[in-house]
Amino acid sequence: MNIKKLEEHALHIRQNIVEMVYAAGSGHIGGSLSAADIASYLYFEAMNIDESNVDSNKRDRFVLSKGHASPLLYGTLMEKGLLDRALIPQFRQVDSPLEGHPSRGTLAGIDASTGSLGQGISQAVGMALANKIDGNSNTVYSLVGDGESQEGQVWEAAMSAAHFELNNLIVFLDFNQLQIDGDIKQVMNPIPLDEKFKAFGWNVIEIDGHNFEEIDQAVKAAHQSESKPTLILARTIKGKGVSFMENEAGWHGVAPSLEQFEAAMKELV
Repeated sequence: MNIKKLEEHALHIRQNIVEMVYAAGSGHIGGSLSAADIASYLYFEAMNIDESNVDSNKRDRFVLSKGHASPLLYGTLMEKGLLDRALIPQFRQVDSPLEGHPSRGTLAGIDASTGSLGQGISQAVGMALANKIDGNSNTVYSLVGDGESQEGQVWEAAMSAAHFELNNLIVFLDFNQLQIDGDIKQVMNPIPLDEKFKAFGWNVIEIDGHNFEEIDQAVKAAHQSESKPTLILARTIKGKGVSFMENEAGWHGVAPSLEQFEAAMKELV
């Protein structure tokens, strides 16, 4: 694992996110920035995905359950070379393939249509179960939000995953503790999330979601699970990488002004 290269990829992903949301004048920037390190690790270290197999059902899959963080996914696919950066100005525009929430079938590398919270992890469970049935050895990864975990469907999916012993499913929980209305504990407290997933029969690992060594160790440990799905509870900072956006719930779903955009891009170097 080359940490320096992963940091560079994460930086470029964050640049793509900020450019996209600024160009559109709307979008979910805070929770996209918080998970850029996780996405960098998955797409440039863990997952067997590239131009040669992007259309194959034998490769690893990624489901962005918190679908409003689509700039994260698009920005990562751009950095991976699976999506043209020239599309950045088209984000959230009418008839653009870069929809506000990912839509499967519009772009190579989009593995699931997501946006209705809770449905993404449910799709990931279905994919992992299908792989078991078909004898595919690939892994299904999913990214779930902590605010999203207030949805009952997340827990139905968690129960199913444990019941079917889906050890080929690895879910990252983006634990930045902020959602559009503020602190998750004040809106609808889902904590303790680690103990809840353990109670549902999952292998749970808690990490610093911005530390590549910890991310790497967690994923490797998850692959050693013999019968349980794994939740990697990643402690992250909403708006990570842009100082005035960090730990600010107000940056959940707004776009920067020109002045703010220029200030953010100066920091992302």
